[in-house]
Amino acid sequence: MPKVRISPELEMFYLVDDFTDPWRKPETILLLHGNAESSAAWYAWVPRLARHFRVVRPDMRGFGSSTPMPRDFAWTVDVIINDYIRLMDTLGIERFHLVGAKIGGTIARALAARRPSRVLSLALIGTPPPRREGGAAVIPKWVADFEKHGVEHWARRTMASRLGSTFPPEGVEWWTKFMGRTPVSSQIGFISNIAYADISADVPQIACPTLVITSEGSGIASVEQTRAWQQTIANSELLVLHADSYHVAASHAERCAQATQDFILRKMAGH
Repeated sequence: MPKVRISPELEMFYLVDDFTDPWRKPETILLLHGNAESSAAWYAWVPRLARHFRVVRPDMRGFGSSTPMPRDFAWTVDVIINDYIRLMDTLGIERFHLVGAKIGGTIARALAARRPSRVLSLALIGTPPPRREGGAAVIPKWVADFEKHGVEHWARRTMASRLGSTFPPEGVEWWTKFMGRTPVSSQIGFISNIAYADISADVPQIACPTLVITSEGSGIASVEQTRAWQQTIANSELLVLHADSYHVAASHAERCAQATQDFILRKMAGH
């Protein structure tokens, strides 16, 4: 399995998918998955994107096949950003297009703002607001639930709003089991430190072309709330899907992948 030693405590698993013409030198897309997921979350995106781009999809520290993190690990947004930058440095990729889903979009916004020389374009798919209220009240309840029941119980209880009313039952079960494999220690540390991270100061600093995709019935933010922060990014566009899910990168994967590809190709062409 392809892994990179990022730091003494982390071996990061990653996949590279590249089905471009062998005589071309394609640009690279870095895909950042959300909480309790891994690189496998992008299964429906890869067939479309990898024909035109080199696609890099890592497992965030603590998740998937990357090293699990102890419960008391000192998670910060900058630690996660540095992990991804070290991976891209190891692969010899200086500049790349960046795509983040759910809280992967929180990390992606901060990365684009704090490392602007590295990011060619940004796509944010079903991502929460840059500042989320209520964490102090919710997180202790979540931690107690993870300690008592594990991650799968939480995933199953919250999956309806995540994937919406039209997702097939077999798919709901797959996503529940998939997310449920997350180590409890990683999940507790991540939820406690990253889930409600405030990146509101970063968002107006994003300079690259940016696409934001949300849904009419998203349970994590209204269209108006999403538009409010999207419009603080100078060169940005908002796409609203007719859906009642918030994880539209999964529930409407082909639509989101096509929109992201079209956006990147249009920006590469200077339009």
